[in-house]
Amino acid sequence: MNLQQRTPALTECDREAIHHIAAIQSFGGLIAVDVEARIVHRSANVAALLGLAALPDPGTPLAEIIAPAALASLEQALAAATAPDAIERRFGLDFTGANRLFDAAVHRSGALSVIEFEPHARSDFADHVSMIVPVIAKLEQAGTVGALCDTAARLVRQMTGYDRVMVYRFHPDESGEVIAEDREPSLEPYKGLRYPAADIPRQARELFRRNRFRIIADMDAAAVPILPALGEGDAPLDLSMSMLRSHSPIHLTYMRNMGVGASLAIAIVRHDRLWGMISCHHREPRLPPYSLRTVAELLSQTFSLMLDRILVAQAEALRERARQLNDRLLLRMAGGVALADSLPMIEELLRGTIQHDGISLFAGGEYRASGEAPGEEAFLRIAPLLASTLGAATHATTRLAEQIPEALPFATRAAGALVLPLSRGTRDSLVLWRRPLERTVTWAGDPEKAAAAPGELLQPRASFAAWHETVRGHSAEWSPEECEIAARLRRTLIEVILRMSEDLTRERARAAEQQDLLIAELNHRVRNILGLIRALVAQSQAEALSVPGFAAIVGGRIAALASAHDNITAKNWGPASLTRLIERELAPYAAEGRARFRLTGEDVLVTPEAYTILALVIHELATNSAKYGSLSARAGSVEVRLARTAFGDLALGWRERGGPPVTAPTRHGFGSTIITRSIPHDLQGEADVRYRLGGVEADFLVPARYLAAADAPGGRTLPPPPTPAEDIRRTAALQPGRVLVVEDSIIIALDTEENLKRLGVGEVQLESSVEGALAAIAAHPPDFAIIDFNLGGESSEPIAAALRAAGVRFVLATGYAEGAGSFERLGAEAVLRKPYGMTEIEKLLVGA
Repeated sequence: MNLQQRTPALTECDREAIHHIAAIQSFGGLIAVDVEARIVHRSANVAALLGLAALPDPGTPLAEIIAPAALASLEQALAAATAPDAIERRFGLDFTGANRLFDAAVHRSGALSVIEFEPHARSDFADHVSMIVPVIAKLEQAGTVGALCDTAARLVRQMTGYDRVMVYRFHPDESGEVIAEDREPSLEPYKGLRYPAADIPRQARELFRRNRFRIIADMDAAAVPILPALGEGDAPLDLSMSMLRSHSPIHLTYMRNMGVGASLAIAIVRHDRLWGMISCHHREPRLPPYSLRTVAELLSQTFSLMLDRILVAQAEALRERARQLNDRLLLRMAGGVALADSLPMIEELLRGTIQHDGISLFAGGEYRASGEAPGEEAFLRIAPLLASTLGAATHATTRLAEQIPEALPFATRAAGALVLPLSRGTRDSLVLWRRPLERTVTWAGDPEKAAAAPGELLQPRASFAAWHETVRGHSAEWSPEECEIAARLRRTLIEVILRMSEDLTRERARAAEQQDLLIAELNHRVRNILGLIRALVAQSQAEALSVPGFAAIVGGRIAALASAHDNITAKNWGPASLTRLIERELAPYAAEGRARFRLTGEDVLVTPEAYTILALVIHELATNSAKYGSLSARAGSVEVRLARTAFGDLALGWRERGGPPVTAPTRHGFGSTIITRSIPHDLQGEADVRYRLGGVEADFLVPARYLAAADAPGGRTLPPPPTPAEDIRRTAALQPGRVLVVEDSIIIALDTEENLKRLGVGEVQLESSVEGALAAIAAHPPDFAIIDFNLGGESSEPIAAALRAAGVRFVLATGYAEGAGSFERLGAEAVLRKPYGMTEIEKLLVGA
C-alpha cells in the first residue's frame, strides 16, 4: 500500500522515557531484588498489600517477608526466565503464610529480578482455565483475515466484558486502521477509521513487540511510586517488561479525551514485527483477573498462528497466479518476437491482473507505449534516472514526481508508476502507469494534531470524530499482491532479454512440474500440522495444573515444531541439520556465557518426515531436564552424542550429569510418551530411556533412510497425491467393539485412540506400517478401521484390500485435496479429512 507519506515528525510521546517511569498502577505491587535476593526497589504499597507492619528497607533479604513455599516457587520461576524478555507467571501463591493468595509475574531487568504481584481470583480461576480449548477451536474455524479479526474481537469482549474491543491493523506508513470491532450498542462505531502513526509512538511500538500485553485498570487512579526511584549509578528501574507499569500523562489525556476509563491492549506480532493490536476500552475502571488476562494473551498467540496460516495460503495462491501469467508470457514469446514489439501481448496478459491506465516499454533502444503513458521524449528524460534513483528492483509509487522531478510535466496524466527495471546500468524498463485521482481518507480526528515541535508539549486531540482528508495528485495505491506479480513478471522479461535456450525452456517446464508436486505436498503437510497442533492441545491438558502451565507446555511443543519447520523449509523442504536443531533447543540453558551442554560427533542432515519427530523428542528431553534433571541445577550439564552405525543408521545419545538424584517416574505423561514412543512408532527406530541415579540416559536409533550426507542436495521429489471423493458417503452402522487405527504419526494416533475410547469403543489397536496392519488384520480382524492414506513412503492400498477381503468397514484419513474416484475405488466407506477430532469420528461410527 502506498498511502500518502507524511513528513516524519517526532511526537512528544516519542521523546518520553515511558519504560523509566518509576511508578506502577495501584492494583498490584512490585519488588526488585539483586542476585543475592536482597531488596533494591519496592513499590510504596508493598506493606499494605502484604499486611506488613512497615515497608521493608532496601537491602532486606526477600526471605524475611516472603513465606518459604512462595519464595521457592518464585525462585523456580526466575530460574526458568532465561530467554531474553521472558516472563514467568505463578498463580495462587501464599506470599506471607496468612492464606492471602497472590498471582505473580517475574522477569529480569538488567542485573535485577523483578517480582510483580496482585490478589488472586480464587473463585474464578477454574472457569478461566476451561475457556482455553473452546476459544482456540472457534479461532480455527476462521478462513479469512476478516473473519479471524471479527471472531477475535467478539471472543475477547465476551471473555473480558469491556465496552469496546477493536482489532487494529498497521499500514506500511505506520498509521493504523480499525478493521474489526465488537462494542456496546450505544457507543459510536470506530470500525474503518484511520489513526496516525503518532498515536502509538515509536518506543511504545517497540515495547509492544517485546511485551505484548498492556493493561490500564483505572485512568484516574493515582500512580504508586517505586522507592527508591533511582538505583545503582543513579539509573532508574527499567520497566519494559512490567505488567504494572504506570502510564504517561500524555497517554492519560489522550484516553480521557476518548471517554475511556480503562483499557487493555494485546499486540499481534508476525515474523517478529508488529502487525496490529487487539485494543479494549471501557468507560469505567475495569480490572479483569490476572488468570483471565493470561487466557486473553494465549488467544492472541493463537490468533497470530491462525493469521500466519491464512496469509501463507493467500501468498501461495498469488504465486500460482503469477506463475501462470509468466508461463503464458513465455509461451507466447517463444517464437522469437523482439521484446520491444511484444507490448500489445504483455498488455493483453496483464489485463485483469494488474489494473493500470497506461504502459511504457523501453528495450533495445526502442520505445513503445499505450494508454495514459508519457510520450517518447518525456520518457527518455526520466529513463536514466529510474534505476539510479529508485534502485534496480521493482518499485511502486503513487506520485513519481515526488522522487523524480523530471516526471512533473506529465504528472497530470500519469502520476503513479510501477517500475520494472529490465537490465542493470541501462535505461531498459517496463512501467505501468496510473492516472491521478482525488480520494478521501477517513481519520479519527485531525492527524496533524498528533505531533509536536521540539520543546513543545503535545496537546492530545480532544475529538476523535471522523475527519476526512482529500488527497490530490496521487494515483491509487499499488497493492502488495500487484507488486509481487510485477516482480515475477520482471524476472520473466529478463529471461526473455537473455534469450533463453531450448534447454532452459525444458528446465523451466520441469521446475513448474516440481512446483506443482510440492504445492500438493505442502497442502497435505499443512493439514497434518493442523492435526498435530490440535492433538497436542488435547493431549497436553492432563499435564497442566494452571493456565500458564498449559500455555507453557503447548507453546513449547508448538515452538519446537515451528523451529523444525523453519529449518526444513529453509532448505526447500529438504534434509536439515540435526546439530542446528539441538543447539537451538538447548541454547536457552546457557549460564553466564558458559554452555550447559556439549555436542559431539559429526552433523547429519535429517529428512523432513523425521525432523519434526526429532524436534519434539529433543524438546521434551530438554524441558524435562530443565524441570527435574541436570539443567535444573547450576552445575548440571547435558552431553549429546551423534554417531553413525555400521549400517548407516544414526545413534543419538543423551547423557545428563551434575543434576539432582533421578528416580524413574511413577506416571508416564504425554511428554514421556513422545520421548519413548515417537521414534519407534513414526520412524520404526529404537528408543531406550534409563533413569540412573546420576542422571537420565537415553539412546535413540534413527534408520538410515531418514538421513542424508552433509553435502546432499536439498529436497526430494514426492510422488503425486491420490485423489479423494468430493462427496463423503456416510452410512449408518452399528457401534464397533474393536477398531484398528493405522497412522504413522504417534501424536495423531494417540489422540484418535483417546477419542474412540471416549465414544465407547472397547478396544483400539494402533499400527504405523503396512506390515503391522496386515499382521493385525490376519490375527484378529477388527470391526472397523481408520487408515491414513499415505503412510510415509508406503501406500495403504494393501491394507484396504485386506479389509475388503475380510468384510471390514473402513475409512481413509488424508490431508490431501484430491479429485473424485480414487478412494471409492479402494472400497473406503468415507474420507476423514485432516485435521479431525471426536465429532468427525463419531459421525463416521454412527452414520450421519
